[in-house]
Amino acid sequence: MFPALISRVTCDDVTWDGAELRRRAHGAARALAGASRVAVDEPEPVHRLGWVLGAELAGAAALVVDPDWSRRDEVLADAAPDVVVSGVPEPGEPVAPRGGERTWFYLPTTSGSSGAPKVLVRSRRSWLESFRALDVPLGPDDEVLVPGPLSSSLFLFGALHAVHEGAPLRLLRRWSATAAAEACREAAVVHVVPAMLTALLSVWERAPEPRPRLRLVVCGGAAVDAELEARLHRVVPGCELLEYYGAAELSLVAVRRGEPRLRPVVEVDVRDEDGASLPPGVPGALWARSELVFDGYLRGGEFRPAEPGWCGVGDRAVRHEDGALTVLGRSGAVIGTGGHLVAAEEVEAVLRALPGVLDVVVAGTPHRRLGSLVTAVLELDPESPPTRARLRDATRHLEPAKRPRRWLVLPELPRTPAGKPARAEVARLLRDGALDAEVPS
Repeated sequence: MFPALISRVTCDDVTWDGAELRRRAHGAARALAGASRVAVDEPEPVHRLGWVLGAELAGAAALVVDPDWSRRDEVLADAAPDVVVSGVPEPGEPVAPRGGERTWFYLPTTSGSSGAPKVLVRSRRSWLESFRALDVPLGPDDEVLVPGPLSSSLFLFGALHAVHEGAPLRLLRRWSATAAAEACREAAVVHVVPAMLTALLSVWERAPEPRPRLRLVVCGGAAVDAELEARLHRVVPGCELLEYYGAAELSLVAVRRGEPRLRPVVEVDVRDEDGASLPPGVPGALWARSELVFDGYLRGGEFRPAEPGWCGVGDRAVRHEDGALTVLGRSGAVIGTGGHLVAAEEVEAVLRALPGVLDVVVAGTPHRRLGSLVTAVLELDPESPPTRARLRDATRHLEPAKRPRRWLVLPELPRTPAGKPARAEVARLLRDGALDAEVPS
């Protein structure tokens, strides 16, 4: 994956030209010699990228630590890295790259239905094939802006694609719509989620001059509706939108560029609950089969290979007669919001521990930009109900994406015949706008 040509990488006052980035990556590789798994716990984005590239040169798989992880120890226990690195990688003489396309390269994380994060294993080949499927050639004058954290696979993918193509890369230390909008005056390509694109457009609408140089917006994490796309073309004439759908386990699945719907770039199927393929126009579970999917999981440091063949992550979709795809979103207890996946049961466990909370379902309220708003629907003790402020305070230790944005109350939660909260029914009520009673502040 390490390219023959490396351009510069910049973040605020830190800039490494191609030669410096190469020296730092080779120095990192020397420091990581003999390691097979590396945890990169360095907050400065340029230095972090140097360590990731160094790990790749050394033939090691990199776990990029998120400073906001609430279950950091669990993630590290599963990944079992040989070394945890931080600071600035020292420059070094060139080393011979180790490994091949099947070598483990990246250890992304996700959350399961229990709320415990999962550590996945991805090979070099899976990302190299994803770069080819994305089909966005870049040149030495095409500066790429990646305004989100490299601990997110979505943004790391954008950064490494730029490096792989030999394009100059600009990173932000933290997301800021104002800073990103200013950087887009020079950038040719930007990687965002829909919420970021909305914020950028608002900035440009207030200050339209000088116009952004952008020729392409690459957007993942949630669907882009027609209104947002039209707004982009109105504010930045001539700028294209490339929307894609993927998942940590599946990598890239479908892409939309100049078309009304996503087009699969791998083999896909839409199935019913029994696993039977559904005809076009009928919604069901989305499955994919390709060379892009992950290799398996790490649990307590031990590798558990993924089942060969078809792979699904719980997303629902509709396949159309012409082969195009409409992704309807994640089913079950995982909420997609602003490019993050939130395990509902983790948030529910926190809230159920509070006095006065009889039960709770955390689900997603459909949102045009974010995909969903994390929403807590609570059944409270009428004698001693907690206030909204108390509920919010109880979730402050969670990552920001996991904190509920809406707080609603029902006298009794709908339940299944077995007495469990009927999660699907709560999701339907939210989707239909039938819930509006808020928890008192």
